[in-house]
Amino acid sequence: MNADSTSVQDFFVWKGDPILFQTGIIDLPFTFSLPGLALGALLAWFGYTWWLKHLQGSASSKKAKPEKLSERQFWMVTIPALLVGQLVLHLLGVQGMDTLGPITFRWYGMLFGAAFLVGYYIGTIEYRDAGRPMEERDALLTYVLLATIIGARLGHVIFYEPEYYLRNLHLVPAIWQGGLASHGAAIGILIGIWLYSRKYKLSYLWVTDRVVIPVAIGGAFVRLGNFFNSEIYGVPTNVPWAVVFASEDLIPRHPTMLYEAILYIVLFAILWTLYKRWKGAPPEGYIFAVFLIIMFTGRFLLEYTKVEQAVFTTDWVFGMGQLLSIPFVALGIWLLWKKVDLKAVKTPSRR
Repeated sequence: MNADSTSVQDFFVWKGDPILFQTGIIDLPFTFSLPGLALGALLAWFGYTWWLKHLQGSASSKKAKPEKLSERQFWMVTIPALLVGQLVLHLLGVQGMDTLGPITFRWYGMLFGAAFLVGYYIGTIEYRDAGRPMEERDALLTYVLLATIIGARLGHVIFYEPEYYLRNLHLVPAIWQGGLASHGAAIGILIGIWLYSRKYKLSYLWVTDRVVIPVAIGGAFVRLGNFFNSEIYGVPTNVPWAVVFASEDLIPRHPTMLYEAILYIVLFAILWTLYKRWKGAPPEGYIFAVFLIIMFTGRFLLEYTKVEQAVFTTDWVFGMGQLLSIPFVALGIWLLWKKVDLKAVKTPSRR
């Protein structure tokens, strides 16, 4: 920041605590051990298998054989199995814990979870509009959740700190220490959707059209979490809306994470409007293409205000975030040019 007459007091100073709240120490009614939990889960699995075989063996040939346990039967097997698992390990002298906590709830984690809850609600509307079974919606949430976490983590490891993690491979799974990359999450989600669409024999573009709408608003939640954590902030500036992140330094900076949050909210509004305009059945690939073009063009431009996260690219013409955004924009343009038929209104299709 150039030296001038301005001072820190001229800007908004952010002193927010990333911790939402923290519990005290909780006394458990009995000693609990993780190996006992694993043993209990194994016993429960054997219990499910045995019960299903027993029910099938006693079922009348005129009746359909049960394929799964009822809710009551499930808990009748699960609770005793978990208790037996704990008891056996306790008798064997395996060390357990009799207290839990303190447990810390952070703004980032709560907002990250909220993103998936909102996405689940939007997905319910989309699958109901399409007449798809809710079981497919639930499976999609699982695929997207796992793909987001795995992709975001590996994206950070590969794109931003490869040398560090090559020397510390044991820290790659340590997501609680921070380090998630949105471009990696995007790649992970696209792979997860591909696996999901193959399993349920759905059109890949039909699924992506419906996933990117909740992803857009979910991104706003995540970036708000970054603001509470005082991370992914921008370069020094004197613009009137600059923010001083007191936990980092006393320099007014671009609140880039808030810029991105606004971008995602606007993008969500555009995508939802297009979805409703086509009455829940847009041409396949249309919503996805618009998402890619707007989101990653915005990301490319906003990277100019952000502190470069990949140290080895600081002297490059474009930063890592910009280089990763270009292929997504190109993909969106190609989809609109080659794959999307705006004159056709396609319904959910199977291959």
